[in-house]
Amino acid sequence: MKRVCLVVSLMLAACNTPGPRFRDLPATRVSVADSVFDVRVRGELAEALRVNPQYAPRLGVIRNRAAHAMAAVSGCRVKEVRGDQALTTGLLDCRNLGSGNLVAPRTTGAFECIRTDRGQFDLPDSVYEDYDCDPV
Repeated sequence: MKRVCLVVSLMLAACNTPGPRFRDLPATRVSVADSVFDVRVRGELAEALRVNPQYAPRLGVIRNRAAHAMAAVSGCRVKEVRGDQALTTGLLDCRNLGSGNLVAPRTTGAFECIRTDRGQFDLPDSVYEDYDCDPV
């Protein structure tokens, strides 16, 4: 029984762990639509680890959300997103900002926001309130 508990504990500890290339980097938490990501950037790569519980049977819409989060943190365009619905890696293009890439996030300017009815999420160091924002 002790071994089973140990194995289960180790498996659960790996659920919110960045990949080996990004392990020693600090994360920036970014919310895009219904998804919350911890984003880490190293060189021409970015990693977005989805940290909220969410029904996502396949990458689908999560791909563009993760790309938006990685672009917002890195300041670069995202050429390609690989991975699954929980952990994605983005290939960044920081030199050629005029090419046709997945996203060009708008992270500055005026936004109109409303608080959603999803309420608050308690995080270890703060409270995260959910808002839905559109550029104006």
